[in-house]
Amino acid sequence: MLHEKLLNPKSIVVVGASNNTATPGGSVLQNLINCGYKGVLYAVNPKETEVQGIKCYPHVTAIPNVDLAIIAIAAKFTLETVNVLTENKNTKGFIIFSAGYSEKDAEGKELEQQIVNQIKRVNGSLLGPNNIGLLNNNYAGVFTKPIPKLNKKGVDFISGSGATAVFIIEAAMATGLTFSSVYSVGNSAQIGVEEVLEHLDKSYDSETSSKVKLLYIESIENPKKLLKHATSLTKKGCKIIAIKAGSSEEGSRAASSHTGALANSDAAVDALFKKAGIIRCYGRNELINTALIFMHKKLEGKNIAVITHAGGPAVMLTDILSKNGLNVPEISGKESKKLLNELYLGSSVSNPIDFLATGTAEQLEIIIDYCETKFSEIDAMAIIFGSPGLFNVSEVYQVIHEKIRSCKKPIYPILPSVVNVATEIKTFIAKGNYCFTDEVIFGKALAKAYNNTTNITTNNQPPTIDTENIRTIIANAKNGFLHPTEVKNILQFSGIPVVNEFVCASEKESINAATTLGYPLVMKVVGPIHKSDVSGVILAINSKKMLLESFQKLMAIKNATSVLIQPMKKGTELFVGAKKEGNFGHLILCGLGGIYIEILKDISTCLSPVSPEEATAMIQNLKSYKLIKGYRNKEGVNQAIFTDIILKISELVTIAPEISELDLNPLLGNASEVFSVDARIKIEK
Repeated sequence: MLHEKLLNPKSIVVVGASNNTATPGGSVLQNLINCGYKGVLYAVNPKETEVQGIKCYPHVTAIPNVDLAIIAIAAKFTLETVNVLTENKNTKGFIIFSAGYSEKDAEGKELEQQIVNQIKRVNGSLLGPNNIGLLNNNYAGVFTKPIPKLNKKGVDFISGSGATAVFIIEAAMATGLTFSSVYSVGNSAQIGVEEVLEHLDKSYDSETSSKVKLLYIESIENPKKLLKHATSLTKKGCKIIAIKAGSSEEGSRAASSHTGALANSDAAVDALFKKAGIIRCYGRNELINTALIFMHKKLEGKNIAVITHAGGPAVMLTDILSKNGLNVPEISGKESKKLLNELYLGSSVSNPIDFLATGTAEQLEIIIDYCETKFSEIDAMAIIFGSPGLFNVSEVYQVIHEKIRSCKKPIYPILPSVVNVATEIKTFIAKGNYCFTDEVIFGKALAKAYNNTTNITTNNQPPTIDTENIRTIIANAKNGFLHPTEVKNILQFSGIPVVNEFVCASEKESINAATTLGYPLVMKVVGPIHKSDVSGVILAINSKKMLLESFQKLMAIKNATSVLIQPMKKGTELFVGAKKEGNFGHLILCGLGGIYIEILKDISTCLSPVSPEEATAMIQNLKSYKLIKGYRNKEGVNQAIFTDIILKISELVTIAPEISELDLNPLLGNASEVFSVDARIKIEK
């Protein structure tokens, strides 16, 4: 947990304080003073006796005991300063602005670790180094500007980048979005995004805490901690919206299996966010707009009335809502005709409701009242109103202001005239309102917020697989791909149906296998990684002659060690895979199998452990789900068995974490059975 003296210090020293407010030490002191910090302030600067009206000391050895130190001096002097403060001044909270630590070189990393170790010795808390500071309702400990409006019901914002935090704050202020706190973690030497989220979770109060959390993340050092506390906050009713930067960093990494090619660090982030109920965004404006949606009344349905005096933006908003799962339903009937009679000739009420550039504030009020009380099919209103240039819009914005508060249905104001009516928008925001400036970004954010389903479940089912025998195989296995016989045994011990098969190293063995299995047969090369790339699969073998010819052909392939022989079966080709992705754990994947996995790349992912509800959702969220379900009298796949196989693979990698990659590709499925016809398991101990 973050130390109370970091969060609510009764005294603060700025080390490196200055009368020059263009420096971090001067600017942070100015912000502390101007934002009304109620505790005791100290300044340290060997060249000054007074800084911005605050008594200044030549060295930290001369100051009284102090709760929090904000340090803005060269990196090489910080360790000595921290030592004095921790050992002699009872200081427990530290914010270090200085750069030149782990982000610079090995020497800087060592210095940073020494500072962390010293602060840990006194059970203190360090934010930074190389950050912009901390901003909450107790003090403005940042050196940047502007300082946003602080409100306990505003959003909590945690950022891995100081500059990005400033840009997001600036853009958010223009929309009326307020902040409860801002944490800039910098190098995250001791406190990272995960630790701040842990604090927000453990200190959460349903009556007083913010219910919207914004995250800007550059690296996830502790995925399990992030998942734990994000899940906990989401269960408490919070909305967490995050940008994870660097999504393509490892996207082109070489892989040795289908699963390895499809599962990477960004896929793991997506899976983690989905499991935790975190809404993922990809830009600042998207992040802010999505947060704004949750600052309004809850959207209970997906039917939106688009109200405007400008046709073009209304059409664009209608398009984007419709493409993202929301509706702009046609409004018709007796009540719509009554409404039309209240408006000027040429207006339209079919939805979008266009009351023209000459429309008045009184007419807008009537439209809102109809949507609120007469049009029961409407769940919310999006009002696009800029400046038609014909009259002052203050009355229109006053109507919106009043109706946002009196209506039960949410009203989303989209005010695009940020130049023509900048003063009126500023007044509108000053009354405690939020606004959107771009109808397309708003539409995407509304859809993202509405479509975010929080279905957090855990798989607490008792073991269903033969753990002891599986562990014996894994313990005796070497690194690399397992032999097909070992793979088959693991699958059977896991309760996964497999087609009967034989691994043959000679023509005689292949003849014996064919006698046992019967024709037609499938023969596959054993050895090369991707069989299809080397023409290593031969289908529909229906005679001894063809069997022997195929055996010779396959054994002639480079790296071939033997041939796998199976009866030829029919069904829909499916895929289930698992991939260990660093400290995220295992990703479980499913989709259509065979060549379709490479062509369509239609897959669903989930972090292990997978619950029955998650496994079902994985299948049903596939774009190809109609094929699995069955269509036009074509037999579908037994989804209960498909789901069970996903769950068993999740359980397998849980008890055998040495499995780095696993492919069941393809599985063959029909209405009565789903079974594996080809599988690969790679071990990394």
